[in-house]
Amino acid sequence: MPNVPVSFDTSWIEPLTTRMQDDGPWDKWELFKLALEAEEAMAVRDFDQLQCLKYLPGLTPYPHQLETAERVLNEMRGRAILADEVGLGKTIEAGLIMKEYMVRGLAKKILILVPASLVIQWTKELNQKFGIPAVAQKKEYMWRQHDVVVASIDTAKRDPHRRHVLDIEYDMLIIDEAHKLKNKRTRNYQFVKEIHKKYCLLLTATPIQNEMDELYNLINLLKPGHLGHATSFSSNYVEGKRQAKNNEQLRGEIEKVMIRNKRSDGGVHFTSRRVQSVPIELSREELDLYHGVTRFVRDQYHTGSGGFNSLALITLQREVCSSKEAAFMTLYNMHQRLPEGSELREQIMELVELIKRIETHSKAAKTVELIQHINDKVIIFTEYRATQNYLQKYLHDHGITSVPFRGGFKRSKKDWMTDLFQNRAQVLIATEAGGEGINLQFCNQVINYDMPWNPMRVEQRIGRVHRLGQKRDVHIYNLSTVGTIEEHILNLLYEKIDLFEMVIGELDDIVERLSLTQTLEENLVQIIMDSRSAGEMAVKLDNMGEAIRAIRSAKPSRALAEAAEQ
Repeated sequence: MPNVPVSFDTSWIEPLTTRMQDDGPWDKWELFKLALEAEEAMAVRDFDQLQCLKYLPGLTPYPHQLETAERVLNEMRGRAILADEVGLGKTIEAGLIMKEYMVRGLAKKILILVPASLVIQWTKELNQKFGIPAVAQKKEYMWRQHDVVVASIDTAKRDPHRRHVLDIEYDMLIIDEAHKLKNKRTRNYQFVKEIHKKYCLLLTATPIQNEMDELYNLINLLKPGHLGHATSFSSNYVEGKRQAKNNEQLRGEIEKVMIRNKRSDGGVHFTSRRVQSVPIELSREELDLYHGVTRFVRDQYHTGSGGFNSLALITLQREVCSSKEAAFMTLYNMHQRLPEGSELREQIMELVELIKRIETHSKAAKTVELIQHINDKVIIFTEYRATQNYLQKYLHDHGITSVPFRGGFKRSKKDWMTDLFQNRAQVLIATEAGGEGINLQFCNQVINYDMPWNPMRVEQRIGRVHRLGQKRDVHIYNLSTVGTIEEHILNLLYEKIDLFEMVIGELDDIVERLSLTQTLEENLVQIIMDSRSAGEMAVKLDNMGEAIRAIRSAKPSRALAEAAEQ
C-alpha cells in the first residue's frame, strides 16, 4: 500500500493562544447579538409545533387546516385520508403537511398523482403558495431529474413511465380524488399499491362508498393491515355488504387514519347557497317525442326483445329531457345494433321522425333567457356530450360566448378552456369532468341543465364555485321539464328530502334503513319502469320521499357515517 502524505494546518494555533492570553479581541458585540437572534428564531421550542409556517409569510391557513396538519404529523405519522367536505381546502392541508416534512428534512422525493385536469392547478398552488419547486410531469426523464413531481395517474401507470415510478423510493405520495381507488381489482389500485412510499396522503370528499369492502380497500391502500386481513375485517365489522357491526370499535379504527372537516362545524364562514327550481313547459312536438320514447322504453323493459338493459333504456328517457340531439345519438346507436328488417328498427325510425318535427328547444331557450337575466359568468352542467355540443352552437347563435369542458380534453386544453372562461367567455359548458377538482371561485352562477340522480355529483358541481375564497352568494338553478321523470326526480331528491343538505354517508344509511336490496338509483329505475302511469309513479316516489324524510327526522346513527363525520 503506497504511503499517503498527511499534513496539518497549525497556523491558527498561535493567533488563538495570543487572544486567549490577552482576552481578546473577540468578534463584535453586534454580530454576536445577530447570531443569537438567528439561533433563537430557528429554535424548535415544541416538537409538535408546525415549523413550516415561518417559511410561508404569504399564506394564512384556516384553523381547521392547521389542526389537520398537526394531527397528521403527530398522531397519524404521515399516513392519512383527508376527507374534508368539498371546498374546505384539502389541497392546502396537503401542502402544509408536505412543506412541514420537507422543512424537517424528512421528505425530499415526493410524487403527487391527480386527475389530468388538475396537474397544472396543483403545480401552481405548490409553487405560488408554498414555495415548493413542483413540476408538472411531461417527459420521461422528469421522474428522476426532479424531486417533486405532479402527474396524471393515467400517465404514470403506463409504460415507460410506470417502470420509473416503481423503481423510485418516494418519501411521500399524495393522491387526489382518491375515492377512484376504491376497487382493488383496478389497474390504478394495483399500481398505487406497488409504489414505494414512506408517507402517504389520500384526498377525497367522498370517503364513504356503497359497500364496506370499498372503505376497507382505501384504508388498506393507505395503511396495510390497519383493519386486519379482509377475512377478519368481514367477520369483525361487516354484516351484509353495507351494514356495519361493532360500530364503536370500527369508528375508533377509522378515526385513526381519517380526518373529515365539515362546513357545519362553524369554523369557516361560507357565503349562502340560493337554490331555485326552474320548471320548463315543453312544446307539443317535444311532449310527443317524450311520450313516444317513454312507451318504447317501457315496452323494451318488459319484453326485452331488443336486448337493451334497463340503464340504457332509462338513459334514453332522460336524454329526451335534455335535448333531442342526445336522444338521437342513442337511438342511432340502438338502430345500428339491430339486425336488418327488425321491427324495432321501424319503431326507432318512427321516433327519429318525431325528432325531425321539433323546431323549438324549450330548455335551451329558457337557458338563454336565464343567462341574459343573470348577465354574469355562468357554468352550465349537462350529463351528455351531444347536449354540450348543441348548447355551444345554440348560445353562439344567440350572441353568447361559451367554451366547452369535458373529460376527453388533454390537460393543456382543459387549462386553456378554464383560462378562456375566466378572461373572455361568459359561459362554461361542462360535462361531469367539470365537476371534479377545478377551482372556479370567480364565478357564482351554476345552471344544472340535467340533474344527476346521485346527490354527491351535484355537490361536486357546486363545490367548484362554493368553496373557500368565494366572496359572493352562490346561485344554483335546477332546470326540469314539466310532466317528465326529470320533474319527479327533482321534486323527490332536491326538494322533498333536501338532498342539498345531506352529508356523506347519510344517503347510504337511509337506503340501508329502507331495506332496499339495490342502490337508490337502481330503485328509482325500477319504480319508473314498473309504474303503469305517471300518476302511479308519482305516488310511489312520494311514498319513498316520505319514508326517507321520516328516517332523517329520526337522526339515525351508523358507524361509517359517524366516523367519517368526525
